[in-house]
Amino acid sequence: MFSAKRKRRAVEQVSSWWHSIDLGDGVVTPGYKTPELLARELQAIDMPEDLTGRCVLDIGTWDGFYAFEAERRGARRVVVVDHFVWAGDAAPLPSGEWDPERLPGKRGFDLAHETLQSSVDTVVADFMTMDTDALGIFDVVLYLGVLYHMEDPMRALRRLRGVTGGVAIIETQATVIPGFEHTPMWRFFPGAELNNDSGNWWAPNLSALKGALGAVGFDRVEVKVGPPTALLEAAGGPHDYRAIVHAFSDQPSRVT
Repeated sequence: MFSAKRKRRAVEQVSSWWHSIDLGDGVVTPGYKTPELLARELQAIDMPEDLTGRCVLDIGTWDGFYAFEAERRGARRVVVVDHFVWAGDAAPLPSGEWDPERLPGKRGFDLAHETLQSSVDTVVADFMTMDTDALGIFDVVLYLGVLYHMEDPMRALRRLRGVTGGVAIIETQATVIPGFEHTPMWRFFPGAELNNDSGNWWAPNLSALKGALGAVGFDRVEVKVGPPTALLEAAGGPHDYRAIVHAFSDQPSRVT
């Protein structure tokens, strides 16, 4: 069992945190995303409050905040998949540290997992190339802040559909061009135009996102966060924002 003092020392040994995670005894990891921001995000994504008996998959978990929250809400099983961030390239680590074997970007997750005595299952793999049949099908799939990093977003959504047996919760960079809300469009970022990050590729408008989810086989889509009224009424464009949708599949879970 970690004492408060030991927790603080362990947290300080992790060079960078993305999520602020409450480890107990008054110790909260110093994440780039503050507790207040994460609380707002949790409310916005509208993850079920009661996950009792359900199986949850978190794709691109990073430090694991949402996975641990799903566990706290009673999920029967939680599985996380990550590799790119854990290998260090996308994490704000010193000197561009990159080690796909030692996984320097996974230190925060591992510490939180151990400290919280979590039972979350860890899969170190690229979701786009791994055998998704080995994962199974889940009741709830979290796909948060991932889609716009995909060079081939349609293929990514097909793979997402293949592991969803209930609902996929998708949060992504999105775009709006006033007057063209009903015309499906994807905005392409050939360089580092979005957030000075060359790993950002595509931002759909809401019509394109809903259409793509239907095209890959989701049965229905509910919009949780669409374009703000201020952007719809703003001149010019495109204007960027973060969209959140729930995409439902009638295929039942087969995770044991």
